[in-house]
Amino acid sequence: MRGLKDVPRAVWLLAGGTFVNMTVSVTFAFLFLYLTGPRGLDSGQAGLVAGAGGAGLLAGNLTGGFFGDRFGHRRALLTSAVTGGLLLAAVPLLPTPALFAALPLAQYAAGVQRAANAALVAVIVPEGQRRQAFAVVRAAANGGFTAGPLLGALVATRLSYDWLYVADGLGSVGLAWWTARVIPARAEGVRLPSAPAGAVRLDAVGPAAAPGLWAALRARPAVPVLLGAIVVADIVYRQLYTTFPVYLAAHGLDTGVYGALLAVNGGVLLCLELPAALALRRRAPLPVVATGLLLVAAGYGVLLTGPGARAAVAMMTLLTLGELLYKTPATAYVADRAPAHLQGRFQSLYAGASITGVVLAAPLGGALYQAAPGLLWPLTTAAAGLAGCAVLVGSRLESGRAGRRPVAGAAAGPLTTPALRAATRRNPPA
Repeated sequence: MRGLKDVPRAVWLLAGGTFVNMTVSVTFAFLFLYLTGPRGLDSGQAGLVAGAGGAGLLAGNLTGGFFGDRFGHRRALLTSAVTGGLLLAAVPLLPTPALFAALPLAQYAAGVQRAANAALVAVIVPEGQRRQAFAVVRAAANGGFTAGPLLGALVATRLSYDWLYVADGLGSVGLAWWTARVIPARAEGVRLPSAPAGAVRLDAVGPAAAPGLWAALRARPAVPVLLGAIVVADIVYRQLYTTFPVYLAAHGLDTGVYGALLAVNGGVLLCLELPAALALRRRAPLPVVATGLLLVAAGYGVLLTGPGARAAVAMMTLLTLGELLYKTPATAYVADRAPAHLQGRFQSLYAGASITGVVLAAPLGGALYQAAPGLLWPLTTAAAGLAGCAVLVGSRLESGRAGRRPVAGAAAGPLTTPALRAATRRNPPA
């Protein structure tokens, strides 16, 4: 674990807040039960609310980085966390019709918070150390999500679903309070790494002379390729939560088997994702991402051998290994390739791509499974495989342009304000 010494103290503190917040952020898992139970909506109305919430989450992820780039990532995180938290905490008091607006707005705020959190980590941590930093935050989130649904089920059955929303809301407000404590207000500014004489310095010339988002993406062709591959991969990956349990049930494997598979998935990620990120931190990120996507393809390909518990276990094992290989390096790669003045928007693009499946996986997979169930696993296998191959092509594009990378717009360096130097000093865990 020597690589963890490079993770700043502020990231460990943010990860601690993320763990607590994720432990109580489980209302999404019980949303359908809440709407069709205590709120008395039919399945169609509940689906409309859930779908609107998913769209709000996607929109928040895609636009949240703009607020961070414009007003500061810390400020964007605090504002969105408090706003979303207050909305969630107020859900038990709202009349049922108001939920059609309140829940999508809360999900939008959650999306902004997610993008701002990733961008904040990216500007705290210098290039070359971000992979292990993002792995620490993901490990904290996975740990909270592993414990959260169990506690949520206990609260919902022993008390009421209303208390889940109160806890979720207070968790978001608490995360805002914690972030305000561990990241000083002066952490909004960043300083670019020193540049050779004559090079254009974005912090010196101001935003008017800095390249825009699309110009920056055109200068980094591997980034759009990666984002497109992540969109495809996420739609494929999230069949795990949509059509896959239906497939298991249709072949005599009950909900208990599905729950056990999900537990294995969460446990393996919790135990292995951080060690894997440390072991592979010196390897080029795009080939690692491509390998992960090809493992996802192989996981669904196993289902082509036929139904059964063995195939399901093999599928889940490959899918989990693929996830731990591609998600953290992809997040860090986008952060490393982002110009300092566009760090938030780059993180928004990645955050939006990485949850596209929340909105599209169920309708696309469900329609295909209903129309031609025999085509679902061949097509998901092919799609994930093509996504992995595309990332390999993107890696070649990057290799070809490595010698011509411009200094202006280089990846953001570490924060250098005196207040943050204390907060981000390297502090390995005991």
